[in-house]
Amino acid sequence: MKFAYADPPYFKQGKRLYGNLHPEAAVWDKKENQRALIDRLRQEFPDGWAMSCNPADLSWLLVGHDDIRICAWIKTFHQIRGTSVQYAWEPVLLYKGRYIKAQKPMVRDWLACRIAMKKGLVGAKPDKFNDWILQLLGFQKGDELVDLFPGTGGMAEAVARINEI
Repeated sequence: MKFAYADPPYFKQGKRLYGNLHPEAAVWDKKENQRALIDRLRQEFPDGWAMSCNPADLSWLLVGHDDIRICAWIKTFHQIRGTSVQYAWEPVLLYKGRYIKAQKPMVRDWLACRIAMKKGLVGAKPDKFNDWILQLLGFQKGDELVDLFPGTGGMAEAVARINEI
């Protein structure tokens, strides 16, 4: 099976956080490009895909997509901001994946773990998160995963761990 994972710069964060790293980072500051990514994922990866996003964007990202499941990464250690309510979770949009009846160990639609530290890139995900994404998709040895925003290469390392088993 062929799956995908997308962790694009979040809406209005492309140029600010990644403009110095990629000349086209600002394209992700437009809602239509974020929505087009979901359309692309649906077309190119019918077996399944996952996409990280900002909780504040769910209301407009999911319009017309009632078959996408929202999973939650709960950040047990996170950045403290000057707001009264802290942003301590991140949605993961999940579309399809391999169905495994009575999967053991079971896979929950939420994960609680700390953020990645000192990876050299804002938004880098921890190993535990990458492993969870593969579990959500039902990824197995021999499957293919296309990481559309490879960043630090953590997802490729997670795939390699499964393929070594």
